[in-house]
Amino acid sequence: MNYVISTRTKQIIFTLMGVGLLAIIYGAVTLNPFGEGHNATRFWANMFINSFFFMAISLAATFFMAVQYIGQSGWYTAIKRVFEGISQYIFVGSAIFAVVLALGGHHLYHWQHEGIMDPTNKEHFDPIIYGKKGFLNLPFFWVATLIYLGGWCAFTWVFRKRSIEEDQIGGTTNHMKNYFMAAWFVVFFAVSSSTSAWHWILSIDTHWFSTMFGWYIFAGMFISGLITIVLFTVYLKSKGFLPGVNENHLHDIGKFMFAFSVFWTYIWFSQFMLIWYANIPEEVTYWIARFGSYKPIMLANIAINLVFPFFMLMMRDAKRHAGILAVVGAVIFVGHWSDMFIIVMPGTVGEKLHYGIMEIGTFLGFLGLFLFIVHRSLTKAPTEVKNHPFLEESLHHHI
Repeated sequence: MNYVISTRTKQIIFTLMGVGLLAIIYGAVTLNPFGEGHNATRFWANMFINSFFFMAISLAATFFMAVQYIGQSGWYTAIKRVFEGISQYIFVGSAIFAVVLALGGHHLYHWQHEGIMDPTNKEHFDPIIYGKKGFLNLPFFWVATLIYLGGWCAFTWVFRKRSIEEDQIGGTTNHMKNYFMAAWFVVFFAVSSSTSAWHWILSIDTHWFSTMFGWYIFAGMFISGLITIVLFTVYLKSKGFLPGVNENHLHDIGKFMFAFSVFWTYIWFSQFMLIWYANIPEEVTYWIARFGSYKPIMLANIAINLVFPFFMLMMRDAKRHAGILAVVGAVIFVGHWSDMFIIVMPGTVGEKLHYGIMEIGTFLGFLGLFLFIVHRSLTKAPTEVKNHPFLEESLHHHI
C-alpha cells in the first residue's frame, strides 16, 4: 500500500515552508548576509545550524539502517520504509549545507579570515591556528567535505535502490549486497562522522579542542534520528499504514530513545566534567562562553534532553505507548535542536543571545522542507517491504 499525503498535512508542510522562506528573506534584508560583521554572521549561523541538523537526521537514519543490516536484525523490517524515507533528505540537505559552507564559511570560521595563517601579517596572525594549518586549510576542507557528503549520499542511494529492487525481483541477492555494503558504510561513517564534526563544527571554536567532540555530535545526531523515526512511525500507523507494526516495534525504538538519551548525557557530562575539573585556561573558554547569556538554554537542555525522557521512558509501558513516545520525542527533538544552537552560536555570533524571527522562522522553514522531502519519498514506494528475508520475523515480532 502506497502512502498518500493528506491535504491537511500538505497545508501544514507548505505553511511551515512559507514561514521559513519569509524568515530567511527577512533575515537577508535586515542582516545583509553578504556584508561583514555581526549581523551577517548571525544569518549564516542560523542557516548552518538548521542545514546541518536536518541533514544529520537523515544520515542517522542511513546509519541505523546499516547497523540493522550488519546485525541481521529482523524486528525493524516492518518499518524499514520509514528509515529509507527519512534518509532520502540527505540529497537535498547535503546540497543546501554545501551552499551554506561555500557562501557563509568566511563568516562562520575564524580560521578562514585573511591573514590568520600568514606569519608576516602582524595584525591578524594567530600562531595557535597556524599550528593547525595541516588540517584547517581550504583545499583540504573542501576535498574532505565533498568526500563526506558524496560518500553518504552514494551509500544512501544504493541502499534505497536495492531495497526497491528486492520488492520487485525477490530472492536474497540484494539483501546480501546491502549487508556487505553496510559493513563498508559503517567503517566510512565511523571515520567521517568524527572528522566532519571536527572540520565543520569544532573548528568554529578554533582554539578549543576535545577528544570527545566527535562522539558528542554523533550522540545528538543519533537520538534526533531515532526520534524522527518514532514520530513518522506513529504518524503513519495512525493513518492506517504500516499494519505490521505493533507495540513491540515501538518498544524497541523506545528503548533506543531511552538508551541514547542517557548516552548523550554521559558524553555531555564527561566532556564538561573533565574540562571543569582540570580548569586549564585554553579548555574552559568554551564553557565560559556558554555559561554567559546562554546558560538558561544550557540548563533547560539538560532538563529536556535527560531528565524529561529519563523519567518519562523509564517504565516499560511508556515505551510501548505511541502517544507517550510521540510527545516525549517531539519535546526532545526541539531540545536537541537547541543543543546544536548552543554549540554553534557562541563561537560565531558571540555571547549576545539572539532568539527572534530569524532563529525560529528558519527552524520552521527547514522543518517544513524536511517533512516535504520525507513525505514525498514515502509516496514513492509501498510502505510495506516485500520479499525481505526477515519480513515474517518482523510481522510476528514479540518481546
